[in-house]
Amino acid sequence: MHLDVSANAARFGRLVGIGVFALAVSACSMGNMFGGGSSNSQLQNASASQAEIAQASTSALPAIATECPPIKVRVGGEAIFKYASGKVGNPKDLNYQAVIEKQSRNCVVSNGKITVKMGVVGRLLLGPAGNVSDVTVPLRFAIERDGVPLFSEKYEIPVAITPPNQSEEFVKVVENVEIPYLGGEQITIWVGFDPRG
Repeated sequence: MHLDVSANAARFGRLVGIGVFALAVSACSMGNMFGGGSSNSQLQNASASQAEIAQASTSALPAIATECPPIKVRVGGEAIFKYASGKVGNPKDLNYQAVIEKQSRNCVVSNGKITVKMGVVGRLLLGPAGNVSDVTVPLRFAIERDGVPLFSEKYEIPVAITPPNQSEEFVKVVENVEIPYLGGEQITIWVGFDPRG
């Protein structure tokens, strides 16, 4: 009986070890994209040496140079609803809805610029009147510095729902968006659905 318990404990230990390793590998490959959400503002820069990190922490670099701007969902842009026959607001006539589930970003700072990789995970759900198999979701990414737009781009994301599924996940990632910085600016990344354009 004692041997069985030990064998089970060893097996459990191996499974935990494999799980931890898989988690570590996925974290390395993704950075903080969709991992830490919008609360993680730590700069992802694997090429910096320990000496460079120590020098940067004691020099007079602007605050924005050591942080990634926050990514936020625009108020009113977190969901989009489509009703059958224009019957807006009636739950029974809801054709589909799309919602933003997660948003994240990674940043690299070099030569007076912040290079941003930003992304969203969302979900399309059919409603009681849902009769569609293909939907194009309008999603906009924007970046503002001190309230002034620096970047704004709308993306049409195709989403296919295959019966009997009633929902489908979609992902959109935008890479290599450069933000010039001087220091002391308030920079915000915005994302949200934009059905009006």
